[in-house]
Amino acid sequence: MQITPDIHALKIPFEIPVSAEMKLERFVYVYAIYSDRLCLIDSGVTGAEKAICEWLEKQGKNPSDIDILLLTHSHPDHIGGARAIKNKSDCEIWSHPDARNWVENVDQQFLNRPVPGFHALVEGSVAVERELDDLEIVDMGGTSLQVIYTPGHSRCSLSLFCEESGVLFTGDAIPQGNDLPIYDDAGLAVESIKRLQGIAGVKHILSSWSDPSLDENPVEVMDGGLQYFQKIHTVVRQTMHTKQIDDPMDLCRAVVGILGFPELAINPLVARSLFSHKRFIEKEFLYS
Repeated sequence: MQITPDIHALKIPFEIPVSAEMKLERFVYVYAIYSDRLCLIDSGVTGAEKAICEWLEKQGKNPSDIDILLLTHSHPDHIGGARAIKNKSDCEIWSHPDARNWVENVDQQFLNRPVPGFHALVEGSVAVERELDDLEIVDMGGTSLQVIYTPGHSRCSLSLFCEESGVLFTGDAIPQGNDLPIYDDAGLAVESIKRLQGIAGVKHILSSWSDPSLDENPVEVMDGGLQYFQKIHTVVRQTMHTKQIDDPMDLCRAVVGILGFPELAINPLVARSLFSHKRFIEKEFLYS
């Protein structure tokens, strides 16, 4: 899908093996920026390099011309294909400093954050050549990106703003209303969205979790992300005020049922996300 003459989007479908009997169908977007340097934003999962290379070739590009692979954060669906893309192109891999450990040592990431099917999603470790600082301007010739640190979904999450086109790449920083709660810190996630709201000139938001729509109003997208967190916070707060809950999994079981999420949402990752609301439990509104 062409977003602008220089920015294109590719949807990468994949499956998460939740159990021997159940697989969760997901997708993630990879973006390409065609400037003086060819830049990919994120790499999808293991095997995604084949679709990415075919996609580039159909647009008259050589996969070996990939100069930069910029990672919005270090989770499996964003770094899984990084090693294969590095091997095909010898590109430079850029990320937030806090992503380095999990990108360069994926076994450590699995120990710290055991996602189901992790090793089927991530091909292997790969070196990070450049660490990106908050508010740094990355010049790629005809296009530049401003780096914006947006923690919450992960501690190493980056968003990227292309002022020339008004495109804001948000990775997983702005959730959609039907997404499972997967984030490290609800408070930081809300602050990050509020920070993005302060950027002037945003015309289009390109996230990893949702299909690009040039008709979407960026203000409504960001407001929707805040409302998503508030909805979850209200249920967590009411649940914890009703009964004493000290175990994250107990909270997860209660909240998932109220919110109507599928049973597979009762897992440690969602439990951790919901439990991150506890430090704001006396606060009625998570954002104000």
